[in-house]
Amino acid sequence: MQLKKFRLILASNCKQVLGTCKKNQPVVLRGFGKITFGTNVSFGVVNSPRYLNSYAFLESRLVTTEINFGNNISISNDFSIEAEKNVTIEDNVVIGFNCSIFDSNFHDLKSDNRQASDPKPQAVLIKQNVFIGNNVTILKGVSLGVNVVVGACSVVTKSFPDNVIIAGNPAKIINTLS
Repeated sequence: MQLKKFRLILASNCKQVLGTCKKNQPVVLRGFGKITFGTNVSFGVVNSPRYLNSYAFLESRLVTTEINFGNNISISNDFSIEAEKNVTIEDNVVIGFNCSIFDSNFHDLKSDNRQASDPKPQAVLIKQNVFIGNNVTILKGVSLGVNVVVGACSVVTKSFPDNVIIAGNPAKIINTLS
């Protein structure tokens, strides 16, 4: 186990990291962009699936790319962000295990240009007090409003307003919060 952790630490190559996070399991920071941590950001939960056999992966691919974490964020095991533009997670957010956030398709969707990168990555914004359940995927261009709850196993393909519960593939509003 120690050798695996050591290899994961060596896999990190991001030079523009501001702030620190609590690492209850390995966190790999890659890319040429910036990754910023607010206060009290933690990765990994001991009493949760995949604690002993997973890690967090954050990739800020381009020099202009930014991944920003606010304050008081708790992220469970097996989490990833891959960004070409911008991903922001505001304060007091809770994220379940095996969740992924992408702000790009990473390849052009036109069949004659498939090897080129996505010409239109779109920022992702997770606002304050959002709760994201287990096994959730959030795709490019999504903004989740304040207090949104995302049900387990959802695929979020569009933005949602404040104070709603969303779930499904693709995610849709299933209830409102009072």
